[in-house]
Amino acid sequence: MRYIALLRGVNVGGNNMVTMEVLRETSSSLGFENVKSYINSGNLAFDTRDTDDTKLAEEIHGAINKDFGLDISVMVRSVIEIEGLINENPFKGKFANDKDLHLFFLNQVLSDDQKDLCLEQTTDNEQFAFSGRHIYCLLKISILDSAVGKGFIDKKLKVLTTARNWRTVQKLITL
Repeated sequence: MRYIALLRGVNVGGNNMVTMEVLRETSSSLGFENVKSYINSGNLAFDTRDTDDTKLAEEIHGAINKDFGLDISVMVRSVIEIEGLINENPFKGKFANDKDLHLFFLNQVLSDDQKDLCLEQTTDNEQFAFSGRHIYCLLKISILDSAVGKGFIDKKLKVLTTARNWRTVQKLITL
């Protein structure tokens, strides 16, 4: 089965520097096949027979810690799951630029209380929708000026996450 691993905070602002070539080698050493990376920010595609994405994320996290000495959050999703998220996009047709829509990949499903806290941040410029372990966020402002850009999900919801803009999400399923 084809999977995508999404690493958080890799090669951003000179921090958590990881070369994609070495990361691909690290992933191949775990027994993953047909390993490909996309851009320099920690997106990996690979094939494996294992179907437990939580276990796969833990394996990749451990290998990165061992090979790079970094404690990097890793989210893993099947390509099939990401295709479903693309097809079910609640903001379809409501944005002109793929950089205005972000998909947050979470390590758990949000509780109703966590969803309510998130929805309290909704403005005309920042809107949210939920699907399983994911938050769609439509931004009509810079992410740096948004609640999510200021760490709302980490600080208030206390959930591990990593996000990708819509262009990247769509590219991931083609790797």
